[in-house]
Amino acid sequence: MVRLKRNLLCTLVAVIVLITQLSVTALGAELNFDIPAESAILIDANTGQILWQKNAHKPLPPASITKIMTMLLVMEAVDSGRVSLDDVVTVSEHAKSMGGSQVYLATGEKITLENLMKAIAIASGNDASVAAAEYISGTESAFVRLMNQRAQELGMRDTVFYNSSGLPEEEGKGNITTAYDISIMARELLKHPKVLEWTSTRIDSIRNGEFILHNTNTLIGSYEGADGLKTGHTDEAGYCLVATAKRGDTRLISVVLRTESPEARVNQTIRLFDFGFNAFTPQTAVKKGEEVGTVRVSGAKRLDNPVVAANSLTVLVPKGDPDALQGRFVPSGQLKAPLEADTQVGKYVVTVAGNPAGEVPVVTASEVPQANIFVRFFRWLWELVSRLF
Repeated sequence: MVRLKRNLLCTLVAVIVLITQLSVTALGAELNFDIPAESAILIDANTGQILWQKNAHKPLPPASITKIMTMLLVMEAVDSGRVSLDDVVTVSEHAKSMGGSQVYLATGEKITLENLMKAIAIASGNDASVAAAEYISGTESAFVRLMNQRAQELGMRDTVFYNSSGLPEEEGKGNITTAYDISIMARELLKHPKVLEWTSTRIDSIRNGEFILHNTNTLIGSYEGADGLKTGHTDEAGYCLVATAKRGDTRLISVVLRTESPEARVNQTIRLFDFGFNAFTPQTAVKKGEEVGTVRVSGAKRLDNPVVAANSLTVLVPKGDPDALQGRFVPSGQLKAPLEADTQVGKYVVTVAGNPAGEVPVVTASEVPQANIFVRFFRWLWELVSRLF
């Protein structure tokens, strides 16, 4: 009986080990999965950590994905107090003349900035985009200069805007960007949660209910946690989709560019989201106040001074591979005493499987006082002697 129990136990252990190995093998295969989109990226919205990418730095036309930057600049103007969503905008002839997807604004029509934003976020109105741009900067061309300036500030190095809507321009002058750059501005837009109220709405209306807005993003209502963000399509750009979904504390952003149909952009986005939510799990890399090392401070009373993380950081780690997470303290340049408590002295850099996953500032755990003159003299003397011998 004892031998039988021992054999059963060994068999059970072997089965568990085999299942674990198969799970890890399956995960490894899944990490190499692909989608047909010409360019794509999947990131963690909280940290910007890249979970998967394909030709993410390839310059491509974004079509109406452009409107993410348009909405971002409008929301930044709102948050700064320069404009209000309740402001009434008078539609210009130029805005009215926009083709493609539109809400058929009339020259001289009065409409609130919030309704313009609804028309942009839900129905992808080109005319609404231009009307909003003109209201913020006076002319669309002035707004476009602001778009390009903001893109550079955000680190979108491969992006150039020529208009606020994404409509094709004359050859060689259309908006151009990359999946990576788009993920940057999408993440920035999510700092304005009001936008998600519009992008998560399937049907709304403007003009006192007389004009119905249908969300061009069919992922809304069909995928758990999806609440944005923007579709795009032209003959040159193909069918594009920037989407975001949240489950628990994890929010993902996906970008797919130049797919072959509306169904393809949604299906490929779903595959990306399923991969992100299923293959990764949140793991705390460092906690606020956690000691992450010591730092040498010139002239300090103590040679080695403890330093701590200024904030907590949670990153996404492949399931079954917790050791993929690594962190290290990177000190700043030459530091000199005295230093106050909570003075930044470097950063804590986190990688997952060798890839950048996030970082937090590192600060002094307490005050770093200066050593008295005798200690500093003898240290100087010791260093001098050490160099000589």
